[in-house]
Amino acid sequence: MPFKTLGPQSARLVTTLYEENRPVFRIGDIQRILDTKEVTARDLARKLVDRAVASRLKPGLYILVPFELGKEREYMGNPLVVARELNDGADYYLSHGTAMEIHGMVTQPRLVFHVTTLTKRRPITIMGAEFRFLASRKEFFFGLAGHWVTKQEQVSISDPERTIIDGLRMPEYCGGLTELAKGIWMKKETLDGGKLVAYALRMEIGSVIRRLGYLMELFEIGTPKTREQLREHLTETVVRMDPLLPVEGKFLHRWRLQLNVTAEELLTAAKT
Repeated sequence: MPFKTLGPQSARLVTTLYEENRPVFRIGDIQRILDTKEVTARDLARKLVDRAVASRLKPGLYILVPFELGKEREYMGNPLVVARELNDGADYYLSHGTAMEIHGMVTQPRLVFHVTTLTKRRPITIMGAEFRFLASRKEFFFGLAGHWVTKQEQVSISDPERTIIDGLRMPEYCGGLTELAKGIWMKKETLDGGKLVAYALRMEIGSVIRRLGYLMELFEIGTPKTREQLREHLTETVVRMDPLLPVEGKFLHRWRLQLNVTAEELLTAAKT
């Protein structure tokens, strides 16, 4: 196996990383494998990058460059795996527009990756891909599933129903409410109406309950009895159907909504 003119120490490191199925690695991994000090590990990491053996994703985080790419230096690997690794082992899940794409709820791929975490973090751009981090409370970490990116790599994502709930709360991270509605329409035959309602009630966010009830009714998801559970939790407060659009449109008392996007517009968008 060629090691791009690596010395024995670097070759041992690369071999071990591949054996451990750890193409994305940190300074701590170098220290552990080679039993060396941090300053030495950082120096070795710089040399790996200089020789195009590894690519630097962010300070202290690297990925091995496949040998078949030769001297290519700009290599990120799978962005979903990178999104996971950017959290340094902390709780996370891929959410909103990213989860929609994984679940087949979008028609156009995106270069923005949404990651829900326990702490607020600044976005980071790596080789043209933007990673945005959305903070959430620990008790809201439910409705999650494992997704195999490759035969060896798995990431945590929101399941389809939880993805919808997150989108109804913050549609700006899903391309807007009409894009979310389109995604719901695409998955309507396989969605679990009971799970949607249970998730919304567990979140206890009035705007989510209202929007979900209206869309479930409009798209005929679940049963009338299931949807009625949402109506039982409504207050007199009225919210906009689309929080990103102006305050306008008729009021729908049944769901305590101001329809600043009409049913016709939502249906047309969903079916195109």
